[in-house]
Amino acid sequence: MTSWNPANCIGDLSCRILVIVVLYVVVYFYWGLTMKPVKRGGKSEADLFRSRLDQIIDMRHELVRLAALIAWAFFDERFEALYAEQGRPGIPTRLMVGLHILKHMYGLSDEAVCDRWVYDPYFQYFCGETFFRHRLPIDRSSMTRWRNRIGADALAALVQESLAAAHRGGALKTDDMKRITVDTTVQPKAVAFPTDAKLMHKAREMLVKLADDWGVRLRQSYRRVGKIALIKQGRYAHAKQHNRARREMRHVRDWLGRVIRDIQRKIAGNQALTDVFRRPLWLAHRVMTQERRDPWPKVYSLHAPEVECIGKGKAAKPYEFGCKVTVATTNRRTSAGQFVLHVDALHGNPYDGHTLKPAVEAVQAWTGITVERIYVDKGYQGHGLDRFKVWKSGNKAPTDTIRRELRRRSAIEPVIGHMKSDGRLGRNFLKGRHGDRINAILCGAGHNFRLLLSWLRHFLRLLLRVLAMLLVDATSPTCPA
Repeated sequence: MTSWNPANCIGDLSCRILVIVVLYVVVYFYWGLTMKPVKRGGKSEADLFRSRLDQIIDMRHELVRLAALIAWAFFDERFEALYAEQGRPGIPTRLMVGLHILKHMYGLSDEAVCDRWVYDPYFQYFCGETFFRHRLPIDRSSMTRWRNRIGADALAALVQESLAAAHRGGALKTDDMKRITVDTTVQPKAVAFPTDAKLMHKAREMLVKLADDWGVRLRQSYRRVGKIALIKQGRYAHAKQHNRARREMRHVRDWLGRVIRDIQRKIAGNQALTDVFRRPLWLAHRVMTQERRDPWPKVYSLHAPEVECIGKGKAAKPYEFGCKVTVATTNRRTSAGQFVLHVDALHGNPYDGHTLKPAVEAVQAWTGITVERIYVDKGYQGHGLDRFKVWKSGNKAPTDTIRRELRRRSAIEPVIGHMKSDGRLGRNFLKGRHGDRINAILCGAGHNFRLLLSWLRHFLRLLLRVLAMLLVDATSPTCPA
């Protein structure tokens, strides 16, 4: 009887399964019995052959000082309940939170912030690294999955911690949050300007591609003639040859209808294919049948059907395609600027007056401070709150203090402008309605941290200047009387 040799069992399927199970058990017990994120900063790490980051970088840098102001343990406690007890350990919370803060502070994309993290030691120190790393410990797609796991409601903790860090650093006072300014804006979605011909052409291409993927043979795909008709329609419309443009539009609409009916005939009786084609067929049919005065919600983008057409009365942008966002800021300008106290995305294009009460309640829930006075523009008629608590533009102010604060209502406009130009509120690339809320909340947090970072930078310069002046006065010889 020969002894058992592992080399003879490599080709056996049962031995392979046994090896995989043993390796899984070893890795499982090696990593521990929990998939909670690893908490950093508990123990001091030492390495004989590597220098620590705090020995390389300037510890007076504003990112280093901002990292010291943030209570990173607050995020561990807030997000701990969102992780399971068993499985692979999660990514460190400080790394993910730090990457998102840096992304929205500097207005970067996921790819850009990950690339910059590799060669920027200050970014690595801000995210909790002890030694310099030459490779990012996560994949870029981990940021997307982490955002979806945490959700918009839990990500409000970033705005709360930005306000708490500003309060700890002395840039924000409690009285500053008792009088607020509220306004709404539009968060545009990353979609092309919608036209009927373009939407119907895209809908036909989407159905044809989906039919090819699932093996549904179509009578005709209209790929070549559909593209030519779309080009002709655009050229005729630009030349104001409206009859010819309408003729090509009819061709595009007819071909889309033929593809829809052909697919419906081919998948009839097949429940699996019916489930696959149900939503694409509904979107294509809606695009084909919607009209200008249609009371039902229109489809302006096939990959983002939640997009709404919102008109804010701007001369440069009469209509914007995205969702409405409510923003609440401090009325008084603090030493660091105007901080965002609350921000959230609203779908359905609600009336501004109906959004004020939920916004004020959210400000009080996020800050824990009762709001005394609210300043809004003239669009907030019928808000349903105490008329002596809400002051609109054009109201006669009974006191000089209210009159002065009412004049500062328009100061929220540059705050929104900075969130769009310096942050990522000007164009949202995140998917779905939950992506709209996540992007809006992270833009508010990024704005607050950006103000705090600038305040730390200027405060350090001022402090060094004062010390230099004192040093010069102490060393300069005194003039005789």
